[in-house]
Amino acid sequence: MDIHGSTVEFHGVTRKFGNVTALNGFSLKIKSGEFVTLLGPSGCGKTTALRILAGIDKEHTGIVEIDGKDMSSIPANKRNIGMVFQAYSLFPNMTARENVEYGLRVRGVDAVKRSKRALELLELVGLATQSDRRSTQLSGGQQQRVALARALAIEPSVLLLDEPLSALDAQVRTQLRDEIRRIQKSIGITTLFVTHDQEEAMAASDRVGVMNKGNLEQIDEPGNLYNKPKTPFVAGFVGITNRVPAVANSKNEVLVLNQVIDISEHAPSIKKGEEVHALIRPEAISLEKSNKGSTVITKSFLGPMTRVGVDVGLANLVYVEMSSKEAKKFDTGDHVDLTIASDSVMVTYAS
Repeated sequence: MDIHGSTVEFHGVTRKFGNVTALNGFSLKIKSGEFVTLLGPSGCGKTTALRILAGIDKEHTGIVEIDGKDMSSIPANKRNIGMVFQAYSLFPNMTARENVEYGLRVRGVDAVKRSKRALELLELVGLATQSDRRSTQLSGGQQQRVALARALAIEPSVLLLDEPLSALDAQVRTQLRDEIRRIQKSIGITTLFVTHDQEEAMAASDRVGVMNKGNLEQIDEPGNLYNKPKTPFVAGFVGITNRVPAVANSKNEVLVLNQVIDISEHAPSIKKGEEVHALIRPEAISLEKSNKGSTVITKSFLGPMTRVGVDVGLANLVYVEMSSKEAKKFDTGDHVDLTIASDSVMVTYAS
């Protein structure tokens, strides 16, 4: 199978639905063969961007290009794009092989060639032995594999995945996510994936774009997105983040949980004495037992890690993550002191 991974570019794309702006000057470049995920809450514009690229929806302003060609006047069926949706959308009266063949049959590919390609793709997605079973006889995970094979059968230059795993249970979702990534890398197809699931986005992607109210807040490699968020929204949306009241000690320091922290790398323009919020990752806080002070309220075992909830006298608990081995030192009711890693705090204005 010969698949060419195209480049994709959004240039200042805006899309409105009545008074609601779904996309607000959205710009993004995706390299050939790259796996990019748009991550964000419901209504942030991520699916709108995907539908505009597919030609299902139309931008109001801006340009979408595939391999440098403006797609504005190109209908959806001429864009050479494969799509997989949350709903499997398979034909229930057809076998797995016949479903995969469907797009090829519409394009006039002869029976021998389309049967051969369908069987190759079913083998690629691990369903070669299920080729003659009807879609209604397959599990949800198997049906989504057939849908993926069908999308790839036409040898698209771009693959679009719109929440394709959200209807599956957790174990199947993880397995299929890894399979999609394996297949994508093996054939080198340019892929745009849309999800609200942080773990899916971080595990599968070359880069992740976090969206908020029609805007692309940050596009980066997963590690950078987590460790070096550029905006408070990204810091709060990606992973778990403690939001703790703090006071500016100077323009580059804040007093938070009785500790002075240098925030020069992540500081907005703040003035001494100004009330702000410190955003702190749970793993950036360490605990030591003490005779008084804060109190351990909860312990949540997460396998190799444990999340400890500590009452520091605020409305919400402060969460600390550590290895489960380390967490054995602490029991609920213990008094503890908290220490924050000095390079891990981001500041936003109190609201």
